[in-house]
Amino acid sequence: MTDLQPAPIGRRARGGADARRASRTNQVVPPKGYIRRNIMLYEPFSDDQLELIENNAELILEEIGIDFRDDAETLTLWKNAGADVKGERVRFPKGLVRSICKTVPREFTQYARNPTNNVVVGGKNTIFAPVYGPPFVRDLDGGRRYATIEDFRNFVKLAYMSPSLHHSGGTVCEPVDIPVAKRHLDMVYSHIKYSDKPFMGSVTAPERAEDSVTMARMVFGEEFVDRNCVLINLINANSPMVYDGTMVGALKVYARANQATVISPFILSGAMSTVTAVGTLTQILAEASVGIALTQLCRPGAPVVFGTFASSMSMQSGAPTFGTPEPAHVLFSAAQLARRMGVPFRSGGGLCGSKLPDAQAAHESANTLWPTLLGGVNFCLHAAGWLEGGLVSSYEKFIIDADQLTMFQRFAEGVDFSENGQALEAMRERNATGEAHFLGTAHTQKNFESAFWRSGITDNNSYEQWRDDGEKDQSVRANATWKKMLADYEAPVLDQGLDESLQAFMVKRKETLPDGVS
Repeated sequence: MTDLQPAPIGRRARGGADARRASRTNQVVPPKGYIRRNIMLYEPFSDDQLELIENNAELILEEIGIDFRDDAETLTLWKNAGADVKGERVRFPKGLVRSICKTVPREFTQYARNPTNNVVVGGKNTIFAPVYGPPFVRDLDGGRRYATIEDFRNFVKLAYMSPSLHHSGGTVCEPVDIPVAKRHLDMVYSHIKYSDKPFMGSVTAPERAEDSVTMARMVFGEEFVDRNCVLINLINANSPMVYDGTMVGALKVYARANQATVISPFILSGAMSTVTAVGTLTQILAEASVGIALTQLCRPGAPVVFGTFASSMSMQSGAPTFGTPEPAHVLFSAAQLARRMGVPFRSGGGLCGSKLPDAQAAHESANTLWPTLLGGVNFCLHAAGWLEGGLVSSYEKFIIDADQLTMFQRFAEGVDFSENGQALEAMRERNATGEAHFLGTAHTQKNFESAFWRSGITDNNSYEQWRDDGEKDQSVRANATWKKMLADYEAPVLDQGLDESLQAFMVKRKETLPDGVS
């Protein structure tokens, strides 16, 4: 059963509903599933430059090392592997970390409870997942406010209904109306109940990671989970050069359960790393490779992703900035380093510092999403809904971003060089008829519906039509779209017995967990 997908759990056929929804929004639905890139990558650094960064990272690991705080077991793992451990500081002989990383799989499948939504992480694939982590939400009606579990469910439903989002994500917003120690149960359950796309587990404490794995085993079966990836999870290094006990504890839970981790240094250049791209890349490689190696000490062959989140910083205010050239250079080059390691790569997203889904949000997000695609990112968090430097999950921006992601999906398909793509028949027909244009040719009539990507929420009508329709801007149109999507939402069927078992597990666990804020 190692390589078999479990039977779909209450899968509902949705082709007709998807087609009707697409027709209503006048939007071309992209091919179902994650992106298989058919375009060349942009790789700005030479082999010599990348080798320099790799050598510098080895020096940093050997001379300075990395702290592992509040986790004696991890220090023992490193000591047994041949590292130099003094207190909480671990230094690594040259070549040790990279040799341990050799057991990382180049690609792996994350299984969903609907087999058609499985994703392959690595290679020429790009997977878009929604925003992750904000404590606030914003919409045109209610403004900025703390997120609730109802908001969480709404974003899960919107991601489920968005063909350009290939993954349900994780903490799509932080539901503050549920105690901290208990909310992970409701979040994981929401991904299982309201979507059948792949999803993420909790990393805020090792025991919450354990709960996530337990719930996944209930859905997929214990043996299947032991042999296959059904969860992917975000583990952040506490940059610079520190891993804390919480993150490492969750890492070990998932790696030992054979579930995927994204090992991602969280970099605000100038504060958590140097102000230079090469210095930042050196630190990213050092931190990420050590975390990747730790997963292999826990279980050789466990799936893992080289991640980075690197933003620049306003040296005047200290605030993070997005869509600037320097993080793009870091993304492109970190992707090259990941490919040289033979490890899938995570970065990018629809990142912005704007407080509203306005022009600033649009250009900053676009300036991050283009490097995401052209750099060869395999797993992309924050692809839709991110606002205010990650503090806010925005309903309207979620819709705007998801719409734009369909454009990136089309771009990644590349150019059609088939007989139809060459279009010689159209040129010959126009010449034979003497027409001044191609509009009436059989080739144009055959291809006009799919020839060009079309947005579902932009306005390309005349001024008079736009005026008569109420002079709506894109945010207003997006507001109407997400409300209509939620009104039309139909949940994928979930086996009643499984649903009852999940809820019973949650009730039992919550009885043992505190209602405090830690």
